[in-house]
Amino acid sequence: MASDVEDVESQPLWPILIETVHALTMYRYHKRYISTVVLNEKPDITSKRLSLELRMPLGEALVILHELRAEGKTKQPT
Repeated sequence: MASDVEDVESQPLWPILIETVHALTMYRYHKRYISTVVLNEKPDITSKRLSLELRMPLGEALVILHELRAEGKTKQPT
């Protein structure tokens, strides 16, 4: 999955996706829930799996996992 995120990050629309996700009403609450609950139970969850389990947009899952990993709050999946 890490290579998928890297591929997405190199796309010119990545900054627009981040901006759009940050504008979502539930973004802040999803991010807190993922960092405090989900990642404690499943630290190597993929963005696709996260999207399915929480019934949230894949783009939001990608951005949140990217941000949390950049903050060092979760390990990278192998």
